[in-house]
Amino acid sequence: MEDLVSAFGLLARIDVLIALLIGSIGGVIIGAIPGVGAAVAIAILLPATFSLEPLVGLTMLLGIYGSSMYGGSIPAILINTPGTAVNALTTYDGYPMTKAGEARRAISLAYSASFFGGVLGIICLILLSPVLAWIAPQFGSREIFLAALLGIVLVVLAHRGQIFAAGMLASFGIFLNTIGLEPVKYTQRYTFDQTWLSSGVNLIVVVLGLFALSQAFLLLTDEDKSPKAQPLKGSLFSGMKELFRHKRVASVSSGFGVMMGMIPGVGEFTAQFMSYTYAQKTSKKPELFGKGSPEGLIASEASNNAVPAAAMIPLLALGIPGEALTAMMLSVFYVHNVIPGPQLFQNEMDFVLALYIAMLLLNVMVLIFLLFSTNLLTKIIQIPTRFLGVVILILSFVGVYSLRNSITDCAIAAGFGVFGLILKRLNLPIVPIILGMVLGGIMETKLRSAMARVKEPLDFIDRPIAAILFGLILLVTVMHIRTLIIEHRKRQPEPDHEMHDSQQR
Repeated sequence: MEDLVSAFGLLARIDVLIALLIGSIGGVIIGAIPGVGAAVAIAILLPATFSLEPLVGLTMLLGIYGSSMYGGSIPAILINTPGTAVNALTTYDGYPMTKAGEARRAISLAYSASFFGGVLGIICLILLSPVLAWIAPQFGSREIFLAALLGIVLVVLAHRGQIFAAGMLASFGIFLNTIGLEPVKYTQRYTFDQTWLSSGVNLIVVVLGLFALSQAFLLLTDEDKSPKAQPLKGSLFSGMKELFRHKRVASVSSGFGVMMGMIPGVGEFTAQFMSYTYAQKTSKKPELFGKGSPEGLIASEASNNAVPAAAMIPLLALGIPGEALTAMMLSVFYVHNVIPGPQLFQNEMDFVLALYIAMLLLNVMVLIFLLFSTNLLTKIIQIPTRFLGVVILILSFVGVYSLRNSITDCAIAAGFGVFGLILKRLNLPIVPIILGMVLGGIMETKLRSAMARVKEPLDFIDRPIAAILFGLILLVTVMHIRTLIIEHRKRQPEPDHEMHDSQQR
């Protein structure tokens, strides 16, 4: 109870409330503009949050992370263009409803499902807090190393059809983290006597290059577009009533979002497709899916909005990010010397509870804002894409330069921006690079610490949690190899028995 009172005290400060307001409303606006997305916005704002107190900076970033998917549903439904990548599935049923003259109903349902998924995800996170507080101290160096390794494996295996590319890019991220002074004996690695490499490759510079600058280059090199969206007429309050007629779909979809959010490297897309498939298979009207099904729209929006809260579980409990956005937030923790993991729950439970309450407030603020300002947001959708590209480009370089007042950092960011553009043009994933850099650093530090107590290889997994994590790594690897073998056999052409018989004759 004392921690809860202290948490409300932390949130009652004016700077925290302003940061939450800016993050939540700003995230909706950013999500509503096709071509930007939460990753770009967080990458641009990241350098600025380093000068703020940790709770202020994190509430702003959490606001953008949690609210961008609300805004992303607006262009997905009205103009068949998802505002963020994770709203792509919303177009399947949202836009057909708009074409059928039910745009207001679709938007209202999307808001209600997003709110339901977001709040349920936070409730699950709060209920899991005592479990996290009990489990987290059981993790030593070897357990955290194995958890980070499991995260890398899951991130790679999550990219079906691109596993080799994802593995190579994750390895490239791990390599980038090794450049500069190594953390134990401070010897130089891969610097080639270049003084500008001695301090290593800064994570934020790489993030800004790969996410923000690459998106700016993409918008500037593509055809200039200015989408049009018709304003909505009537009240948007009816969606919540209709949502409760489909409460089973909303609850199960949110559950998928929570489960997938907790697993590193899986995230919104897997949760969405699992939810959508479940909703279609259990629906009384499966023929409507893809043609304007309210259940399909609910499944998509409820699942993706349940993920952000769940993604905070491995970040807060173990200091292990599950995807790029939580990896960026981890850097805010480190800058302020607030280390996520076992000690956080033991020593700063009020800080953790303040984050939970902030996420609940965020969803309430966003829903209220959207119910009264959707028509204003339809005008923001119409911003020309090349103008948007120029704004992102300028803000990105300002952010990079403000880190260390270094032109070298700007050049490195530009290089990664071009590299990110190439990856996007080739439809290759960017996230494995960032997670490779973050998890690679964790793995190296924890492995070196753990090896001091390990005499034989089996000593590394002689504790229950370490053995479970090692077993999970083996299990997911073996299961994936099994799946590949089955798919390969299915693709093999069946032998033509008749031709074989005629040859024998």
